[in-house]
Amino acid sequence: MIKEVQLGGSNNFDIQLILYYLALIFVGWITIFSTSYNPAAADFFSLSNAYTRQLVFIGSSFFIAILILLMKGQYYSFWAYPIYLLCLLLMIAVLFFGTEISGAHAWIKIGNFSIQPAEFCKFTTALALAKFFSEGKTLQQKRNTWIIASALIFVPIFFILLQKDTGSALVFLSFIFLFYRIGLTGWILVVGGTATALFLFTLFFKEIYAVALVTTVFIFCWIWHKKNKKKLIRNAIVYVSALILIAGVNWAYNNMLQQHQKTRIDILLGKVDDPQGTGYNLNQSKIAIGSGGLLGKGYRNGTQTKLNFVPEQHTDFIFCGIGEEWGFLGSLMICFLFTGLVLRILRLSERQRDPFVKYYGYGIAGIIFFHFFINIGMTIGLLPTIGIPLPLISYGGSSLWAFTIMIFVFIKMDYR
Repeated sequence: MIKEVQLGGSNNFDIQLILYYLALIFVGWITIFSTSYNPAAADFFSLSNAYTRQLVFIGSSFFIAILILLMKGQYYSFWAYPIYLLCLLLMIAVLFFGTEISGAHAWIKIGNFSIQPAEFCKFTTALALAKFFSEGKTLQQKRNTWIIASALIFVPIFFILLQKDTGSALVFLSFIFLFYRIGLTGWILVVGGTATALFLFTLFFKEIYAVALVTTVFIFCWIWHKKNKKKLIRNAIVYVSALILIAGVNWAYNNMLQQHQKTRIDILLGKVDDPQGTGYNLNQSKIAIGSGGLLGKGYRNGTQTKLNFVPEQHTDFIFCGIGEEWGFLGSLMICFLFTGLVLRILRLSERQRDPFVKYYGYGIAGIIFFHFFINIGMTIGLLPTIGIPLPLISYGGSSLWAFTIMIFVFIKMDYR
């Protein structure tokens, strides 16, 4: 019998983590069924139905999970680097043999199904980083450690950007949580947050206003630290870096983003009002979630999602179906499930004796949290629409398989 692992140690798999996994998968399938079921369409078991295909994905995910639990936990540390390199080769293969879906050239088509290697690359990168840091490397030791660790992240980002899949590329920034656990100074997070705020300020206003803002702050700091030569030099470096960032904002905006992505950012910032065009998805998403009220309209009674007013309602915008049918309380339940899943992984990670398992746990916890936070943020209009799935809930085989592998590899290593 499977029992919960006690913090003092046990020879059993962690039942709490498995229950979070099963609960989210169950919620995902019943929501996909509700939003895509059409009694006049093909029979229930036809693979033309999204909910039937998702059942196939779920069944295969359970098989993968059982296979992982039967394997030895030591394999993952030993094969971390080769698995990472193999996934990079798949990423390169996509550039030559891939299929374009929804504007991203990021899929390998096999029969009636498609596989997205970028989803699995998140898992392999978490393994590689855990292996690297478990060898005694810390971010406080040498500059080479910074360079190698960053390269492990930015190499897959580079290939994903070539596939025009900006959303998946941004997910790799979630490894900042692992870096922080390893010893990254909190000032880096402050600098990153400030740079992001300055980037958005420059987009929203004109460059001249951004330059005026940083110049005013620089002059104030210069007067404040005029007797401290070291701080004056540091302030000058920060000021020049800020000017370079401001100068590069428009270039990055015009050259690194696709037109629909730029429009979505403009809509989020309030610079463009396009409720029937690019902003249609977001507008319908907010209508669907808002119409659910406190308790929702009831299962399979959502009008916005049932009548297909919300595009991508069983993939990237599946949270709309939850919000409309289950209301605020149902949406809150989903947030509690994800929060519990992430906190459970972090708690188990902290009690590990093997640093490889600890760092791997932090890596996948960051990935899951980033997906959850960004996906829900974009469906309620707090963040730009970048197209990433809600873990274990959104329709799709690649995403479900990748998150199943992430979670059950951790469960197996925690068991060990």
